[in-house]
Amino acid sequence: MIEVPESAITPVDVQLKDGRHVTLRAVVPQDREAVHAAIKRLSPESRYARFMSPLHELSPQMLERAVNPERDNELQLVAVRKGPPDMIVGGARYSSGPGNKDCEFALAIIDEWQGLGLARKLLEMLMQIAKARGFEHMEGFILASNDRMLGLARSLGFVDMPSPEGPLVRLLRRDL
Repeated sequence: MIEVPESAITPVDVQLKDGRHVTLRAVVPQDREAVHAAIKRLSPESRYARFMSPLHELSPQMLERAVNPERDNELQLVAVRKGPPDMIVGGARYSSGPGNKDCEFALAIIDEWQGLGLARKLLEMLMQIAKARGFEHMEGFILASNDRMLGLARSLGFVDMPSPEGPLVRLLRRDL
């Protein structure tokens, strides 16, 4: 498990299964173009798995929210491959309503970076920070056909249950 200081989100360098290194860190407003490019680099299948719609790119409002998360209710992490040029190859976020002790996660990894352990590292870091910030539970809505993400979440202690969204979506939930 990646150790994350409670008081700050210090960038963490991690090695992936294939030996490549990435830096996991909080998104900053200057990442706007890199986040936009990363979403466009996702395959249509990966974009659909993340957004559950045939989205091609983020709207200006979605992009603004992605790079300027609300400190108390949201966190957006990015995985950056050092360049030149630096490139965002994955991201994970949680969001919650004000005063809520539950948060919802979402995750996306650029296709050619999938299967290397990056999703696990991002989700572990996200869970640690959410717990340090006082959240008690984390949940995610995952397409029932997304076997890799369902397997990862289960391996990290998430309980798989039916979703109120219907049979095509699973709800995964765990205590922090």
